Amino acid sequence: MKIIIDTKENCAKLAAKQYAELLNRKPDCILGLATGSTPEELYKELIALNKAGEISFKQVSSYNLDEYVGLTGEHPQSYRYFMDDKLFNHVDINKDNTHVPCGIDMTDEKAAEYDKEIEKAGGIDLQLLGVGNNGHIAFNEPGTPLDSVTHVVKLTQSTLEANKRFFASIDEVPTEAVCMGIKTIMNARKIILMAYGKNKAEAMAKAIKGKIDLNVPASILQLHPDCTIYMDAEAASQL
Repeated sequence: MKIIIDTKENCAKLAAKQYAELLNRKPDCILGLATGSTPEELYKELIALNKAGEISFKQVSSYNLDEYVGLTGEHPQSYRYFMDDKLFNHVDINKDNTHVPCGIDMTDEKAAEYDKEIEKAGGIDLQLLGVGNNGHIAFNEPGTPLDSVTHVVKLTQSTLEANKRFFASIDEVPTEAVCMGIKTIMNARKIILMAYGKNKAEAMAKAIKGKIDLNVPASILQLHPDCTIYMDAEAASQL
C-alpha cells in the first residue's frame, strides 16, 4: 500500500499521471470508475490531458462501481448521468464501451452478471475508489462479506445522510443501491483510493492502521498487492 499525502489538486494531478501511464501503455485497458465529489478533480485532469492529446480513451472500456436502485440513467442524480456529465461527454470514449450497473428491476442474480461481464472483458486494470465516513467502499457498508460480488445493498442511515446533499430532501435519496462487491473490487490489478477532508480521517486511520475488519470495508485494501491511497492533510490527520 502506497500512501501519498498532498493537496486535493496535486493528488488529482498525480493520480492522472498514473492513468496516463496506463492508457499509453495499454490503450485498450479496462477502467473501474467511481462517482461522487471525490473523483471530480481527477476527471477534470483526465479531460484536460485528453484535450491536449496526451491520452486517448478511444479503445478504453469502463465499469462503474455502483448505481442507485430505482433511478434511470436519465435521472440527474443517477451515476450514469454523473459519469456522462463529468467525464464521458468530454473525452473521446465510445459510450457503448462504458458500463454502469442498471438501477431498474435489479436483483442479486442480475447484479452478479456484472461480474461475469467484467471477467469476460479481461478484468479491471485500474479501479478508482472513494471512501465513506464509515469506511465503506462503493456501497459496501460495514459488515459486507469480503467474498461479495456485485449485489444489491440497503444503504445505512449514515450513508443516506451523507448523500442527501445531492437531493432536495433525504426522503428523495434512494434507500438501496447495486454495487460491485468487495471481491470484485479486490480482483482489480491496480487500485487507487482518494480521500479528502476531516470527516474521512477516522475511517482512513482504521483502514490503514487498524486490523482488517468487516466493519471497516476499506481495511481490506491492506491485502491488495498494488494499491495507492491519495489523501489531503485533513484526511490523514489521524494517521
